Formats: sequence, structure tokens, C-alpha cells
Amino acid sequence: MPRPIEALIYPEALAHNLRRTRAHAPDARVWAVVKANAYGHGIERAYAGLQAADGFALLDLDEAQRVRALGWRGPILLLEGCFEARDLEACSRLNLWHTVHREAQIDWLAAHKTQTPHHVFLKMNSGMNRLGFRPGHFQHAWQRLSGLTQVESIALMTHLSDADGTRGIAHQLAVFEEATRGMPGERSLANSAATLRFAPNFETVRATGHEVGVAADWVRPGIMVYGSSPDFPEKTIADWGLRPAMSLRAEIIATQEVKAGEQVGYGSRFTADHDMRIGVIACGYADGYPRVVPCSGDDSTPVLINETRTRLVGRVSMDMITVDLTPAPEAQVGSVATLWGTSPGGAVLAIDEIAAAAGTVGYELMCALAARVPTRAV
Repeated sequence: MPRPIEALIYPEALAHNLRRTRAHAPDARVWAVVKANAYGHGIERAYAGLQAADGFALLDLDEAQRVRALGWRGPILLLEGCFEARDLEACSRLNLWHTVHREAQIDWLAAHKTQTPHHVFLKMNSGMNRLGFRPGHFQHAWQRLSGLTQVESIALMTHLSDADGTRGIAHQLAVFEEATRGMPGERSLANSAATLRFAPNFETVRATGHEVGVAADWVRPGIMVYGSSPDFPEKTIADWGLRPAMSLRAEIIATQEVKAGEQVGYGSRFTADHDMRIGVIACGYADGYPRVVPCSGDDSTPVLINETRTRLVGRVSMDMITVDLTPAPEAQVGSVATLWGTSPGGAVLAIDEIAAAAGTVGYELMCALAARVPTRAV
């Protein structure tokens, strides 16, 4: 029989989370962000749950071709734009919208021969210092693009670095508003954190004496669509009304009776302080479960056995983890362990909890799910 581990993807949870996006930004159109193979969920598996979006935002031409092959005829946005001049041929053929964030991309457009002018999103570096034109050069870039017959429309965008933290977004909104004042074109500013934390409560956020709409014309929800909270632990998915779109489940494949004073796992990181029964689960770091999570003490990483919350005991190994079965005395070989997501009975162990224990974010765990884990939409 196959090894008893699988990941389940829930299109209805994706659709629910997309509806939550619209509830927070009712006047904006929504890009469903499906980069990184839909955050590890699989574009083809996620598509059914995201068809109510106004467009799909992603990174590369392969992902764009896959979305078109699924039958999508609406907008598709390349978030990092073209990587070389010949990519524009694919943009013309597939009718892709694309981001412009450096001068070379404008040069390529100026030399591009096309019968169909392109929709572009001109990106500003408003403080993130990754991609985009600095504010002082933004108007020049806009003027160059607006003079090209190859360009049909220019939308304006930026990326908010601290929407999930204490610094907030006002400082970047002030830069963006000042540099784009008087410019025509749609705006796109809000990621998941900005959509959840700012768009619902303020039509505008005051920034250095001016007011800038946070939701603007387009929002770009990513992590919230997949059922992870962008500002965990301040707010959980339950606080935001989100549902996990992925569950990682495995089964107990063995049990051990451990005496008080005995150790468990590599490095003897866990010592039993009483006689106990442990379960051995068919999941390890080769499946994408993080090796670095705490495995002893009061902060040991949570696991669901059937519907019962218990804890990791002993270091995560390549193919197995071990858990305390004291809270779940009925557990036996074949019992289901939910490593993150929703248990068969509906209990939820948010991926954010496991990510926080590993010192990372839910994005990384979703994207790091190993290819050897069977995955299916349900």
C-alpha cells in the first residue's frame, strides 16, 4: 500500500477566503495570486476555488500558460514582468498584462512589434527596496510608457513592506500619493495584510496630510486566500474568518511504550518524565515538515491525533515524527494525525502555529511541501 501520508486541498475554502477578500475590499477588483504554483497548492487544484477572482497574478510564463490552458480568458498579470525582450511575444500571444519595474523593460516594449497594445502595471519602489522605480524617477518612466503605441493602459502599483507590522503603511502611502498625484490610471497597493487590516475600516488612510485609498482599484491577496493569517499571532485565521485551504495528514504507523527516564529520537532531545505511550507518524522533514520545530517542553509543537491536540516528543527525522499519545489513549496504528490544517472531524490546527514554532511563516511551509507527498483536491 502507499505510504500513509497525503495533503488535501480544499477549493471551497479557497472560494470562501476569496469572498472574505471581497468583504474587506468590496469596491476593488481582486487579483488571485497564484505564484509559486499557487503557494504550493497546485494551480490546477486551486483553480476551481479561485474562478470568481477578477484576474490571476503570477510570476512566469509557464504559470500563465497553465492558467490559460484551464480556460481562463480574463486578465493575467506577470508580477515581476518580462525577464527578456522575447517574453513580450508570449505576452502578446497569451494576452498577458505585465509589470514594468526597470528601464530595460520599457526599452523592450519600445522595440516590440505587436498588433495588440499591452496593459502594463508601472511599479514604484515606495520603500520596500526590491522592485520598482524610485519616486523621483517614476513620472519619467510613466511618460516614456505613455508615449509608446505598444502600450494601451498604465496602472500604478507599489508593494507594502509593513502592512502586517507595527510600522504600518502610512509612510509608503504618502510617498506613493505624492509621486503619483495627477497621474491617470488604476491603482494597486494592498496585499493580504493591508486588505485585512486597513481596507475594511478606512476608506482612506491619512498619510502626511493627504488621503490615499488603500483598497484602490485592485487588491492582491495572496496568503489570506490560502488560509494563513498575515499578522499571526496578533490575529489568527479564526479572527479573520479564514479557512485552511491545505491539510497535511498522515497516520500512526507504530506505537512505543516509553518508561520514565527514557529518551526519544535523534540526539535524545526528549526525556520522558513518566511512563507514556508515543505514536510514530509517517511524516518527516523530507515531506516538508520543518525539522527545527521544538520537540520537548511546554512549547513543544502541536499535532492533532484524530480530533485531540497533543505534542511532538523527540526531534523530527527524515521520514517520521513521534508524538505523545497521553491525551489520546484511544489512538492506535492507523489513527490519523493532522500536522496542519483541518482534521477529518473538523478540528483546525492552523499552519501558522507550526510555522511560528519553526521561526518562519505559513507561506514557506505551503511552498515547501515535498513532491513525494500525494496531493489531491477534495
